[in-house]
Parts: sequence; structure tokens; C-alpha cells
Amino acid sequence: MVDGRKPGEYPSHWEADVVLRNGSTAHLRPIQPGDADKLQKMHRSQSESSVYMRYFTYKSALTAKELKRFTEVNHMDRVAFVVVRGEDIIGVGRYDRLDDPTDAEVAFNISDAYQGMGVGSILLEHLAAAARENDIERFSAEVLPENRKMLTVFAEAGYAVRRHFDEGVVMLEFPIDPTEKSRAVMESREHRAEAKSLAGLLAPSSIAVIGASREWGTIGHTLLHNLIEGGYTGTVYAVNPQAFELGGMRSYASVAELPGPIDLAVVAVPREGIGAVITECAAAGAKGLVIATGGFEKDGEAGMAQQRELVRQARANGMRVIGPASLGLVNTDEATSMNASVAPGMPKAGALGLFSQSAAVGVLLYAASVRRGVGVSSIVSAGNRADVSGNDAMQFWEDDPSTRAVGLYLESFGNPRKFSRIARRLSHSKPVIVAKSDVMGLRLPPGHAVRTTQAPTAAVDAMLRQSGVIRVSTNEELMEIAQVVASQPLPGGNGLAVLSNSEALASVVADSAEQHGLDVTLSHAEIELDDGASRALPRLAAILATALEDPAVHCGIITLLPVAGLNKASVAKTLREAAASSGKPVVAVFTGILEPGSVVDGLLDDGKHEDGSNYGLPCYSSPGTAVKALAAIARYARWVAREQGEVIEPVGIEVPAAAEFIEDALGAIDGVELLHLSKAQAATLLGHYGISVLESANFEDADEAVAAAHRLGWPVALKARDENLRHRLDLGGVRLNIPDEASLRSNILHMREVLAPYSATDLEIQSMAPAGQGCVIRAVEDPLLGPVVSYGLAGDAVNLLDDWAHGTPPLTNTDLADLLNAPRAAARLRGYQGLPAVDLAALQDLLNRIATLKDNHPEVSLLEINPVMATTTGTCVLGVEIWLGNAQQRTDSARRAMRH
Repeated sequence: MVDGRKPGEYPSHWEADVVLRNGSTAHLRPIQPGDADKLQKMHRSQSESSVYMRYFTYKSALTAKELKRFTEVNHMDRVAFVVVRGEDIIGVGRYDRLDDPTDAEVAFNISDAYQGMGVGSILLEHLAAAARENDIERFSAEVLPENRKMLTVFAEAGYAVRRHFDEGVVMLEFPIDPTEKSRAVMESREHRAEAKSLAGLLAPSSIAVIGASREWGTIGHTLLHNLIEGGYTGTVYAVNPQAFELGGMRSYASVAELPGPIDLAVVAVPREGIGAVITECAAAGAKGLVIATGGFEKDGEAGMAQQRELVRQARANGMRVIGPASLGLVNTDEATSMNASVAPGMPKAGALGLFSQSAAVGVLLYAASVRRGVGVSSIVSAGNRADVSGNDAMQFWEDDPSTRAVGLYLESFGNPRKFSRIARRLSHSKPVIVAKSDVMGLRLPPGHAVRTTQAPTAAVDAMLRQSGVIRVSTNEELMEIAQVVASQPLPGGNGLAVLSNSEALASVVADSAEQHGLDVTLSHAEIELDDGASRALPRLAAILATALEDPAVHCGIITLLPVAGLNKASVAKTLREAAASSGKPVVAVFTGILEPGSVVDGLLDDGKHEDGSNYGLPCYSSPGTAVKALAAIARYARWVAREQGEVIEPVGIEVPAAAEFIEDALGAIDGVELLHLSKAQAATLLGHYGISVLESANFEDADEAVAAAHRLGWPVALKARDENLRHRLDLGGVRLNIPDEASLRSNILHMREVLAPYSATDLEIQSMAPAGQGCVIRAVEDPLLGPVVSYGLAGDAVNLLDDWAHGTPPLTNTDLADLLNAPRAAARLRGYQGLPAVDLAALQDLLNRIATLKDNHPEVSLLEINPVMATTTGTCVLGVEIWLGNAQQRTDSARRAMRH
């Protein structure tokens, strides 16, 4: 039995929707006996050359015996996957276990029409994952030398492939454990495919508005009207069986009647009609659908089931889905000029990519960008996010030359591990601003079918910080930062110049800047602007230019009280031009302006450089808002500039032995049960990761305690076994430095008397640990985030003040250093009130070992080390609790699979 599965039992968890190299989708699943006819159909459609490459001979059809063997497998020793598009098999990959049970031979057959689309590499990833699940360690394959495509699949997979020739055949062998290179290859292929998938939706050559209407105010009318009025450069079709003419163009009764192919379908029909629309769009070769129709969440699980089925149907036919309940798509590139949304009017072109989920939040985000005059490159409103997500959008924007910064308003996470991975990569080249509520992940918005988190709320924020994103709480805060990063360079440091025509105002701004972590290197409050625009503006420009020449100044904020004769537009133009050549960001604050209708917050004096890049002067009405935005950008710039580090595997760890130990232990439980490891078992598991636990012993009477103390060595400590008292020295739950037998017997007697009111007289004895600072390390397997490591200083810091730091593995050495220093109480580790500093390197190494263990073994449901003593010469683990469980499939793995 493997993972609770009996031989021959269908492994449904292996099923996955996948994105091919051209951006279209398909469904991958284990083969079934009912696939015989489909397999024969695929075989007969293959060219003679393809058949020869697969079987080393030509055969026009597969025999009944061959079909039976190929389609009837036990999903353990013999495994086969098919990739299906619609009703057709487009690729097959299989392995057969060899005489050595850790070896298997693989073979592939890809439909001629889909060769070169990455089907083979996807099958290899999924076969390797299934084989590892079945305790297979190596693959081998026989390939004809002229089969260059299949040789390339193996060569470029990132595995350490060994090859040799034998009787005219290339023999390949390689271990299938994921390597750093194989993961990088997978992620690169995933990135290209998903970016291309969304690119096809944002720049379609033709669009069909299905459910278009002539009734003003309906969604169908708005979508068609906005497409036409927005100047869409492609072909637009209106589909409505009840109308002959819509928007000045002919209306068609169905997609089947359209005179040409369609790339994108914008759907605004009732829920019950969407399934038929998807079938028609698949036949028309559409790349994707924007489903504006909502209401699925109102029918509870039945509505969610319908939503999942629509996505399954679309993906199986090669299409992506945006929505349901989507606001739509916008692309301001003049080559496309597409407003396939219900947003009123085509947004201003710019450098900001915007992603939102529910339509309501999308409207808020769109309105905030319009109010501030922040131009956008493209907008993706995912609605219920049943398919296309923020991860897909980031994959596209990473390569999009029109996008300089990215803003996402997230209401839920589908695959946060993948989000973290993509956001971390994207943030190195483009700022990523994420708005999320404090309870995101704890509960689901309507219509969102994703997991919820059980980790501490701060763990999600820690994951975002670790990814390098700029985290904000509201759409307005998002735009306050976006207007700077979309139009200004990043600061090269923390130095800030504060310029003002008011000394009091300059002082207030400088104080605020210092509180937000900026270094005020210049504060100039002697700007005289009362002698008319002709003199004041050149003087203002000269003062700003001089300030920015100072190498200690990395950014500037000019905050001005109103001056008669000077208007915002002329001041903004002067400031922007004066700062243009400095390569440093500058923002302006116009305080005290009361004229009705006067726009202060947003980009003023904006435009485009000759190279097409955007410029403008970010302006604010509040100095505090401007300072907060600049401080956030400076923190981000520091993150980009610093060494990101690397994931370093701890020395002396035994991963296979730990995995075998866990597998054996889990044989004792079923389903969702948890197994609590004994002290000895927990010590064994930690020992495989180079972590030793200070030995302890339970006892019934004083004689047993004395015998244990002689074995452990004097002095010893006595502890209550009750989990609430075992660390409470103040309540009598701990006695330390007991030097001899007489003292031990006396302490046992007295301690049991003290603890009797708590009904906690069970005690244990332990060797004395060296003096140091007590810390707590906790690692959990979260349903949403996957592995989460938490750490803090033992006692009131974590128990009362919740002073925890969190990280989501894998953790680089830089991440580990951040984790180590993140708790507010961490100052005690570096020497406190005359105490010596602890061995920080040893504590960081212990954190790395725990993080690595948790990342490698999702079956470890909860691991808690409490306490670990950090000393001047190392660490000493005093207590550990470990629970094991049958783990869910993590949301990010070594195989490409779209989120369900």
C-alpha cells in the first residue's frame, strides 16, 4: 500500500490541468482501460516516422493485446499518464518498474500535432513525481539517435542524465529526485507558458461579446460599447440570438455562425447557458473566456461545483477562464487598445499593471487610479479567480516591457508558495505592491474556492515581506505608492532632502521621516517664493537641483504652503524638470489648498519620454502620506539592493533515513489522525537532521529518579510533565541544579506537595543544560501556506506579547538572518544588561535545520522545540514535541499543475 492506496486503485490526486508551451491548456490524468479506443485513434493519426520513433518499427495499428497492456496498469509498478485535449489523447507517457525495484523504464508518445508544445516535458515531470511516490529513484529510457525531439526532452529536463550507445540505441539513465537545476527548468517553462497564456488574452486579434445587448445599462451592452469606444484594433463580433444588429454591427445568433475565428470570448449570459457557450467557443478555437456573469456563490456548494465544472470544461478544451464575476480585461497598448471591461471609459495609458479579484474591488482600484491620474499598462480583474490568478498576471507582467510596476489587491490566495516564488523573482526587476486585509487567508470571500490558513495572521505578512513585495492595506495606499514607482526612479539609499517654504512644516516632515526610518540629510526651509513666479520658480528649481547633487541625498520631498501667484501646474513642471537628470525620486506636497475641484493627490505634469517610458511628479495633499510612501519605497529599494542569499543545506543531514522513519511511523494511523511521537521517536527524527535532544527520563518514585540521575550525570533538573507547568519556575514546575541524591529526594517530595493543587505530580528528570537564553521554535504544515517556521524568545515575549517571527521555507541564509533578528526581544541575544552574546551562528544553523526538515517532510504536522537554550558556545535542545499526519498535496511541487 502506498499513501493509503491499494494496488490498482485509481490515484485521482495525480490528475492536473496543465499549460502548454503555446499558452493553451490540457488535462493530464492516469490512463484508464476505457482509453483504448482513444489511444488507437491517436496511434492511427501518427505519421510513420513518429510510430517508428516510439516502437522502433512501423505498425499501422495497435493490437488488442497491446491496447490492453497499455491501458490496464496498477498505478504502482506500471504507471501511464495521458494528456487530453477535448476528447482526444495528445500525449502518453509511461513507466514500467524493472527488476531493481528502485529503477523504471520510461517511454513517451506525443501526437504529431502537439509536438514542440512541451507535452513531453510535462509528462516527464508528472511521471517522476508519481515514481518518487512509489519509491522509484531512477529512470532509464531507450531512444533512437535520430529522435532528436525526445533526446532534447531528457537533456533539457535538468536531471543528471548519463547516456551511452548500445546496438544503435541511445541508452539514458538518471536519478529523478528534483535538483536545483530541474526545479529551475520547470519554473522557467512554467513562467513562459503562463505568461504566453495571459498574453494571448490581453492582445487578442478578435473578440466575441456573447450576450451583447442593446439595452443600456446591462452588462452585455456595456461590454460591447466599451470595446468599440475604446478603439479596439481587432475584430469585434456581437452574439445575441434575439437581435439582428447591435452597436452598429451585425449580431450573430451563436458562436458557430461567426464568419471567422475568435481569440477571446467575453461572456455575459445567464449561468445556465455558460456551459453551452464554452462548448461553442472550444469548437471555434478560442484561447480564453472572460466570464462577467456572477452569482455562483449564492447557491453555496452547488454553485461552486458548477463553477469548478465550467473551469474544468474550458481547460480541457485548451482555454483559460477569467472570472466568473469578472470586471474584465484592459490593455492600453495602442497596438491593441482593448477595454473588454465594464470600467467606464478607456483608462489612461501608463506603466502600472493592476490585478484585482472581485468586481467591487476592481471598481475601487480603477477609480483610485483615475483619481490620481496613474496610467495603466493593463488591468486584469479575476472575479472569483476560479482559474486565472494574480500568479498568472505576474508571470505576464515580468516580461511585459510596457509594465514598470505591479499592483495587486488580493482577497484570497490559491497558491501562496507559488505566489511567493514568482513575486520574489518579479520584485527584483519591478516593484510589486500588494494590498490585502489583515484577515485574508483566515476566511474566504464569496465565490473563492481555496484553502484557508491555520497559521498565525502574521505568517502571511512574513511571507509577503520575504517575497520583497510592498505590503499595504487599502487601494488608496496602493496608489499612493504606485504613482511614485510608476513614474520615478528608485532611491539609491535612505537619505532624504526635505525642502519647504515653512520652517515649522519642514520640521514636522523631517520628524515624520525619521520615525519612518528615513535619514534626513538635508532640511531646507529658507525658500522665498513670494516675489512672483518669474523669480520664484527658477529659484525653487536651483535649490532642488543643488540638494539632489548631494551624494548623501537619495530622494526628495518638497512640501509647500500656498503662495499667491503660484499654481500647482507651474510648480509641478518646475520641480519635475529640475529633478529629471538626478536619477533620484522626488515628490511634492501641496498643503492647505482649499479651492473646490482642485486636484492635489496624483501625478501632475505627466507625460512620456522619447523612449515611451512614463514620467510625472507624484503629488500629495498630506505630508504624512508622502513620507509613508517614500519610506516604503526606500525599504523596497534596500531589499532589491541587498544580497538575497542562497538556500544552504545543513551539513550532516540524512533525508532518506528521516523519510523512511516517517513512513514507518505513519503506518500506525489512518485518514486525518495525528500521531504524537514519543520522546525517543522525536529524538530519532531530529537526529537525522543533526539535532540532538538533551536526554530526560520519567520516573515513578525517588529510587527510579536517583538511578536516572546517576546515568544522566549530576547536577540535574526536575520538571513537571504537565505542559502548562513544565516551564514555569515561578509556579514551582521546575527545580534546577540539584547536585546530589539527598537533594534530589528532598526536591521530589517538596515539589509534589507544591504541585498537588494543580493535580500535576508526574515529574521527569533531565541533565542540566548550560546557562543561556531560552527560545522557542515551532514548525507547522499549514493547509494554505505549506511549511511555516515560527521562532521567538521563551517566556513572556511569546506567551504574553506574541513576539513571534515567521518564515516560509525554503529559507535563504539572508532569510534566516532576518528571522533570527525579527523578534523585538532578539536584542537579548546580542548581549543584554551585562550578559554575554549568544552563539548566533549556532542558533541560525538550528533554525535552518528545522526549516529544512519541515520543507522536506510535509508529514510533520507540528514540531515544537521548547525550550532551546542559546548559549555562548552553541545551542541545547531541552524539550521537543512532534506530531505526524498524512499530508495534503502542497500547492507548489516539482511538477507543473494548475490550481484546482
